Amino acid sequence: MNFFEHQDQARHNTTKLLALFALTVVVIILALYLVALITLVEHTPGGLGLWRPGLFILVTIATLGLMTVGSSTKLAQLNQGGHSLAKELGGRPLSPLAADPAEERLINVVSEMALASGVPIPAIYVMDDESGINAFAAGYSPDDAVIGVTRGCLDQLTRDELQGVIGHEFSHILHGDMRLNLKLIGVLHGLLLIYVAGRLLLRMGYGSGVSASSRSNDKGRMGTMALAIGMMGIGYLGVLGGRLIKSAISREREFLADASAVQFTRNPDGIAGALRKIGQLSAGSTLVSPNAEIASHLLFGEANRGLGLLGGWFATHPPLKERIRRIGGAPLPVESDPARQAQGPPLTIASAANLIHGQVQGSSKDVTVTGLQDIVVAGLQGMNSPSQSRSTTTSTATPSETPSQPGATDFLNSLGTPDARRLIQVRSQLSQLHPDIKAALFDPTAATELVFALLVRTKSPIQAKQVQMLAITYGPDCKQRVGQYYKHLKNLDQGQELTLIEAVIPALKQLDPAASQQFFQTTKALSQPDGRLMLRGFALQLILRKRLKDDAANDKSRSTFHKMDDLWLDAVNVLALLARVGHTRRDDALFAFKLGLSHLPGATHQASPNQLPKLNTTEINISLGRLEQAVPKLKQAIVDACAHTVLADNDVTPAETNLLRAVVITLDCPAPPFLT
Repeated sequence: MNFFEHQDQARHNTTKLLALFALTVVVIILALYLVALITLVEHTPGGLGLWRPGLFILVTIATLGLMTVGSSTKLAQLNQGGHSLAKELGGRPLSPLAADPAEERLINVVSEMALASGVPIPAIYVMDDESGINAFAAGYSPDDAVIGVTRGCLDQLTRDELQGVIGHEFSHILHGDMRLNLKLIGVLHGLLLIYVAGRLLLRMGYGSGVSASSRSNDKGRMGTMALAIGMMGIGYLGVLGGRLIKSAISREREFLADASAVQFTRNPDGIAGALRKIGQLSAGSTLVSPNAEIASHLLFGEANRGLGLLGGWFATHPPLKERIRRIGGAPLPVESDPARQAQGPPLTIASAANLIHGQVQGSSKDVTVTGLQDIVVAGLQGMNSPSQSRSTTTSTATPSETPSQPGATDFLNSLGTPDARRLIQVRSQLSQLHPDIKAALFDPTAATELVFALLVRTKSPIQAKQVQMLAITYGPDCKQRVGQYYKHLKNLDQGQELTLIEAVIPALKQLDPAASQQFFQTTKALSQPDGRLMLRGFALQLILRKRLKDDAANDKSRSTFHKMDDLWLDAVNVLALLARVGHTRRDDALFAFKLGLSHLPGATHQASPNQLPKLNTTEINISLGRLEQAVPKLKQAIVDACAHTVLADNDVTPAETNLLRAVVITLDCPAPPFLT
């Protein structure tokens, strides 16, 4: 199952959620109707018939209204996405500049995994009051995702075990589980409100009894109390029903997330060790937060104790023993020792390389990059035979005569798929950065200057204009600091630029609105210093605009396209842009363009241009914005067409890989760095 199929599965689970919720609501309405009917029968001379349409309608309207208020109120509270939930659970936002060694280790693990998987680096929260081992990922999209971990995770887990837990949470980010989980919290809060309303009504019944003296008032008070108790009972059943719904949706996703963590780290002992420690610790994975119940389905481990004999029905997570068995780790010990620390060889770059190639080698305690060149495999360029070179005769063939390229399929399947090789590559690249560059990743002002340094890595005549522009806008001190960053980035491969851009996004998000606006204006000017847009600058701008714009408010109101007919011209524009890059001959570019078009749904029914359309950045940005609104399956076809366009000549330049990644990221797809 690839990234797009996981997104469709998440949509299917949303439909399943709504169906189960609707069934629960129907049961609650019928139960409340019976309670109301029984209450009226006891206090009405001659009794009532079993079917009272007016009463049923009244109960239905009141129940739906109460649930709607409860759900909409909770969803409004969660409008900030994962940040709201993290604060409700007692989370503290983690600042890299003030982190202790354990928190710094967490930041490194999260950053490495985000960069290796092609998603934005999420905000990190630490729940200081929680001694149990637990974690969560929450948000409406990867762009606003947060990762939260308990203090128990930081204090009790080794780096490998922490990496396994974080890998599990990244599976939820990549597979589209987060949005469903937040919706689940809001929807099920409406069920809880029935219980709350019953309890409030019970208090009112007691209060009315203080001044009531007549027999009729006593009957009214008893009727109110009977109705209140019935509502509380039914409301509690609604809460249990909500737990069943959460359990039905979340447990299989937990098995998938465990498997993805193993795939991401190539170290089953990491996540298995974390699960074993949960079983050994007295606190386990439980949370003391009063809001733990509402978030129980999106945590790494079971947050609640005392589920009783029916725990298997209401548990939001599979049993620890079953999770460890499926991972393939060692079983839980018969006697648990909370102080016992799981031992094992650390996962070094060298040992991970041997795992990837199926070799057996003794582990080393030193993390080095020795032999890294042996484990790094070709990305887009290496997916085809190295003997193949840029073809000069491809224009004589037609798209239908060209066999399907395995490279495009491999690229498509790599999206959203955890890969240990990329994790190793990213870790190595980050470790080799100059200390000044590493420091700039966490400081907003330094991060802007680092981006400027990436944009001035051009030819000397153009570079002089760019440097002068910086001196005028930000002053000579900025010009000098950018010059220093430029020297440190001289040996940086062009293919690593987007990874570095992704690494500075968290710092850039801390800019105030005025500084952010000036930053965007400057990057735009640096990208076209002589009036012509530089391709490198355009790719970087796409990433910056996508990662830094606020999607939280607009995401819920945007329309969705289900048919390629509605997006055909937009796809034509984007494929034409990709075809122009890396081709010096017009016929080669036209062939690549038509090859990409042939992989779009309904291509045989569309008019195919006989020449490449002329484009401008405004048209491209509009087209990408519309393609971003396509349903997952349609996006899969669009990304597949983009990959075939770039791979048409079996020779992919760094400029092509950067632009392809930027386009794919703009379409809300995780685009990991290409293995080089």
